[in-house]
Amino acid sequence: MLSVEEARSKILAGVEPLGVEKKPILEAMGQVLAEDIYSSSDIPPLDSAAMDGYALRSQDTQGANREKPRLLQVIGEVAAGELPSIEVKPGTAVRIMTGAPLPSGADAIVQFEETDEEERGELIPDEIRIFSEARAGKNVRPAGEDIPQGSLVLPQGTVLRPPEIGVLASLGKVRAKVIRRPKVALLATGNELVEAGQPLPPGKIYNSNTFSLAAQVLRCGAIPKILGIAPDDPQLISDRISRALDSDLLITSAGVSVGEYDVVKKVLAELGEITFWRVRIKPGKPLAFGRLRKNGGWIPHLGLPGFPVSSMLSFEQFARPLIFRLMGKKEPKQEVIQAISESRLENKDGRRVFARVKLRRQGNRYLARLTGPQGSGILTSLTQADGLLIVPEGTRIIREGDEVSVQILDWGE
Repeated sequence: MLSVEEARSKILAGVEPLGVEKKPILEAMGQVLAEDIYSSSDIPPLDSAAMDGYALRSQDTQGANREKPRLLQVIGEVAAGELPSIEVKPGTAVRIMTGAPLPSGADAIVQFEETDEEERGELIPDEIRIFSEARAGKNVRPAGEDIPQGSLVLPQGTVLRPPEIGVLASLGKVRAKVIRRPKVALLATGNELVEAGQPLPPGKIYNSNTFSLAAQVLRCGAIPKILGIAPDDPQLISDRISRALDSDLLITSAGVSVGEYDVVKKVLAELGEITFWRVRIKPGKPLAFGRLRKNGGWIPHLGLPGFPVSSMLSFEQFARPLIFRLMGKKEPKQEVIQAISESRLENKDGRRVFARVKLRRQGNRYLARLTGPQGSGILTSLTQADGLLIVPEGTRIIREGDEVSVQILDWGE
């Protein structure tokens, strides 16, 4: 059996980011830029007001205070979006709105609160008293303060988040070249499965894996393609897998263990090749990885365990990094904190155990308690868990009071 790190390394080996597409910037949210973005102009394009006030010459405010204000003549007003045609000369000021270009001759702005405008009660007074001294550049946004003309604003490889979308729009961009989202085909296998919404015959269970895995695929920023359920029949499984050939990744659940009805890996060995099928991890030991032949090429395949907890946790450890690689992203961060265990755990077979725990803060430390029974079929245990307590392969027992590592679960709340 491979270690977690060995399995992840084999899965990611040789996987390259997908091709490039040009998309509207909002639709490209979460995707990776496939081009360098340069600015063709200064932003802001001109020196402009950082707040409402009066544009003036800073030297005309020297020594100004509330006991000895400076009286200036108001010669006009400029609003955002206007180009001022007046010049500020000694002893004059221009009423100005936030974002408006700075008039010629002015080098500072005194905000309304530092004048007697409110006391005057006039929309545009003929004169104004200044109650504070202003240094040159006060409340002025210089041209190019945010983005200088010709500068590299967003380099290739940048993930487009809300701030980057805003920056693209500020540059006048409506489309961007990005690495396309992977299409991930999902196939659940097993004679016992029934689609949600259908009557449930005796001895059957509803197919939850497809929905939980599809949700995880969406959370990664990829596109799920649901292939439905295939019973434990090699021909039917082969037929369903053939529908994945227009995808970038195939993920199956169940059928990769050693039982008589675990036929997925047999089918995949015929349709492609299997690199490995067991990992030293609990839950999730039966995990297959290989490649599926596709029109002279290959697409990767991950065969996840059938139990829902094993399936979801295996996705987090192995499928999520693979999808990120296909999208051109760095490996996802898996935050690990130190905590004190409030539960006893045994590691009987030398695998790395990921136990579901609830965290609570006590002073300057975290305490971690098991969510309850740790069976691989107890899906509700994940709804209650904040993290996964990691029991290393060489550790036999975790006792109450032991310091432990906990991998934080982030479902994107």
